[in-house]
Amino acid sequence: MASSTLEAGVQRPSSPGGKTFLGHPRGLATLFMTEMWERFSFYGMRALLVLYLVAEHGDGGLGYEAAVGAAIYSVYNAMVYLLALPGGWIADRFWGARKTVAVGGSIIMVGHFLLAVPVTASFFAGLGLIAVGSGLLKANISTMVGHLYDGPTDPRRDGGFTIFYMGINAGAFFAPLVIGTVGQKVDWHLGFALAGAGMALGLIQYLLGSRHLSPRSSTVASPISAAEKSSVLRKGMFWLALTGVFFGVVALTGNFSVGWVIWPLSVAGIGIPAFYFARIKRDKDLTPDEQSKMSGYIWFFVAAAVFWMIYDQSGSTLNIFARESTSSTLFGTGFPSSWFQSFNPLYIMALAPVFAWLWVWLARRGKNPSTTMKFAIGLLLIGTSFLVMMLAMAAASGGAKVTPLWLASVYLIQTVGELTLSPVGLSVTTKLAPPKYGSQMMGIWFLGVTAGDCVAAIMQLMVGKGTGSTWYFASQGLLAVLAGVALAMYRKKVVRLMGDIH
Repeated sequence: MASSTLEAGVQRPSSPGGKTFLGHPRGLATLFMTEMWERFSFYGMRALLVLYLVAEHGDGGLGYEAAVGAAIYSVYNAMVYLLALPGGWIADRFWGARKTVAVGGSIIMVGHFLLAVPVTASFFAGLGLIAVGSGLLKANISTMVGHLYDGPTDPRRDGGFTIFYMGINAGAFFAPLVIGTVGQKVDWHLGFALAGAGMALGLIQYLLGSRHLSPRSSTVASPISAAEKSSVLRKGMFWLALTGVFFGVVALTGNFSVGWVIWPLSVAGIGIPAFYFARIKRDKDLTPDEQSKMSGYIWFFVAAAVFWMIYDQSGSTLNIFARESTSSTLFGTGFPSSWFQSFNPLYIMALAPVFAWLWVWLARRGKNPSTTMKFAIGLLLIGTSFLVMMLAMAAASGGAKVTPLWLASVYLIQTVGELTLSPVGLSVTTKLAPPKYGSQMMGIWFLGVTAGDCVAAIMQLMVGKGTGSTWYFASQGLLAVLAGVALAMYRKKVVRLMGDIH
């Protein structure tokens, strides 16, 4: 929350002689370019990650089985969203958003360059740093966009976020085309280095343009006291030392494998959201109405976890399917399989304005679906996408290479589902959040991604060589469809729990 003093310091494009960026504060250009390059580095690396993990040693990869490679990818993605929660807390209590984003971007850059070193230990250390840096940056850069405007009623605010959102998807679209090509056609590690160069460009842009950001972004909202800081550091060092001793013992006894990392992180990624909800539900300070709304929100959270469990496999199981079972030819010219990762951001850029118009058009006619029904539709669509994948996998049986139209269709269905569920989820999170947990609820929403990805990782490890089979896709697709049907059937109950929120 901003004080009146801070609000007075917000830059406005209407100020005399002030330059603007498409009619918005100049700071938006800085954040737009920073996020575009960060997403370029992130999605470029992500397009290569599972392919490098499962590639044979002779092809320069790490030679993991498909299930293990997919599980590593799922846990890595889960940690990015899990660490967004402490990333926001660090900005609020220690550094402020502006400094936290700079530190996060620097850590991401170092992480990408570590991936470029052809040493396995360096590779996994780099993944860890990228997850930490992404948590710091992701939690705060969107908040800084909001700081550029004069409160939530500023008429330019929604337009500013729309421009920022386009920067995200522009970076995500070009990344597989550039980094994917270099990584697959030239050298894996050169591709990872190119991702690091992209983050470096974003960081330079951020540091040079930071003078245009709002003063609010440098403010530490709730500075931590010396006693609290000492306590946090003491506890942090204790758990870090305990973790080091545990894994040291496992390594010295010769029992260490990647499963020793995947399993604990996956269990934690499911347990932490459960802990947060249990703590909120036991909070005596919440009124009965607030508790009812949180009960309703749990329905949305579980639905979102099921959705992301399937959706985030676009970079793992679907990426492997693209390489092994899909024809990578366009007009007689071959292309790297990582290019399929550009479908989703391309569809989003094309369809997001259509959906923004559609909801308004339906609302004017009194036919806009409720939040619950939009979630149900999202689940039905994401389930349908995996049922289509079941058919694609059947068509690829016997080693046949299927047409790219299969994946193009699957990504289109998933993107429509995302546009039905994801923006609505962000909105309902802010509406149902009790005032006491207002600043934490967005982080809890991101934990839905963490939980879904961790369930996927556990499932991939348990299924093993069955990962990516027809029944693998069929079982998850049916689960999501049934979840969508159940949510639609019980929508009146959920609406009652939501109280005055619709």
